[in-house]
Amino acid sequence: MVHIRRSALLLVALATALTVSACGSDGGGRRSDAGPAPVRPNGGIPWSGDETRASDDPLSTFAVDVDTASYGYARRLIMDGRLPERGTVRPEEFVNSFRQDYPQPAGDGFAVHVDGARLPQTHEAGGDERLVRIGLQTRAEDEERRPDAALTFVIDVSGSMGEPGRLDLVRDSLHTLVDQLRPTDSIAVVEFSNQARVVREMTPVADARTLHSAIDSLHTRDSTNLEAGLVLGYRVARDGFRPGRTNRVIVLSDGLANTGSTEAEPILRRVRAEAEKQIALLGVGVGSDYGDELMEQLADRGDGFAVYVSEREQAREVFVRQLPATLSVRALDAKVQVSFAPQAVRSYRLVGYDNRALADGDFRDDRVDGGEVGPGHSVTALYAVRLAEGAAPSDRIAQVQVRWTDPAERTPAETYGSVTVADVQGSFATASPRLRACYAAAWFAEALRGAESGGPVGLADLATIADGAAAATEDPEVRDLARVIRSADELR
Repeated sequence: MVHIRRSALLLVALATALTVSACGSDGGGRRSDAGPAPVRPNGGIPWSGDETRASDDPLSTFAVDVDTASYGYARRLIMDGRLPERGTVRPEEFVNSFRQDYPQPAGDGFAVHVDGARLPQTHEAGGDERLVRIGLQTRAEDEERRPDAALTFVIDVSGSMGEPGRLDLVRDSLHTLVDQLRPTDSIAVVEFSNQARVVREMTPVADARTLHSAIDSLHTRDSTNLEAGLVLGYRVARDGFRPGRTNRVIVLSDGLANTGSTEAEPILRRVRAEAEKQIALLGVGVGSDYGDELMEQLADRGDGFAVYVSEREQAREVFVRQLPATLSVRALDAKVQVSFAPQAVRSYRLVGYDNRALADGDFRDDRVDGGEVGPGHSVTALYAVRLAEGAAPSDRIAQVQVRWTDPAERTPAETYGSVTVADVQGSFATASPRLRACYAAAWFAEALRGAESGGPVGLADLATIADGAAAATEDPEVRDLARVIRSADELR
């Protein structure tokens, strides 16, 4: 059952964001008040993360995030016959790579959906463990009603981008995007290798022939000076900035910077002034060798998000369908705080969101950055929860609060939902197929992150669960998830 409550307070907000997504906090995003050292209850298979006693620390707080690059890159490597490095696997990005069917709110902001189930019989855990799913959904928008967009593309043309599936993919996607945007939208093009140069200043899409020629002129050159590309790209975006429009810098790269600054923070320091002028960053990763850490940090700390594409169909999905439809924003600086009830919950663990964790006191501190979400998008978080002995069906497990800044009024708003013991007592087999797909994606990521015991559930069992969810939803992406899981199982 979801209760809605909104409050308006004074706020000066950083109004950034693209949207399929949401980004984490800057710098000090990790929780500083985690409380006593987490413990693992007796019984069950240890998780890759730590459980927290609800009696010691009942609050769990994190910034909303719907990056998907981690799953896209892992999928590419697995289908090429390699397992991803553990540090590149982020469970929340696996989960948020798949569509949900949450109801939409009537207005801006979020609708909150909270449900859960027992774990599947194939999951090795005690009978007190439950899966809780928190889903946030924004209202969709007619593409024709969105504000005009001013997009600055910063394109890596270093030598490594010459391999198939890199610069050729970028050119194809940009050509198609130019043909899909409105005549009143605008595009600028910056390229970088060892140096950066402006290929095309901000140009209305009505002048499509000029833009197509600029895209055709992109050819690989020397080394990778990502810093130079972003500094010049933000300068071009600033010069082409139009109040009331959606202003974005979109960097397309394999992330393998080897000239200039090669770390996110020094690069972002040089462009922060421009970024604070309501210009958000979208990172699009390409290539079988991919600098995941750098691209993710740039997006997280640049008030944007990161995706990864390896195939033409994926690239067109991002540039042709997702990007034009999501250039406006529904919620800025979105954060979630879950309050667990110690009388019903012995311990809990948030699956993923490791680098999105916030101090509990930051939830209503509007100086602390959250995440940005656009129209028609969902955000999902999973918790593994152990019920307290004697918890009654009517006992509330947790209350979920969501706080964000309204993009029009620049004032904060909140909504909340709750979940009881009875809400998570159903069997996994009868749970929502979308919830089952979330479980398969999340615990697939957990297995790839390398639990010493191999994890509490086998990959073959996860593939079977994904197959069942795909059959119920008729979703080809979930069916592909089952195929990827089986391929990973063959590589272990």
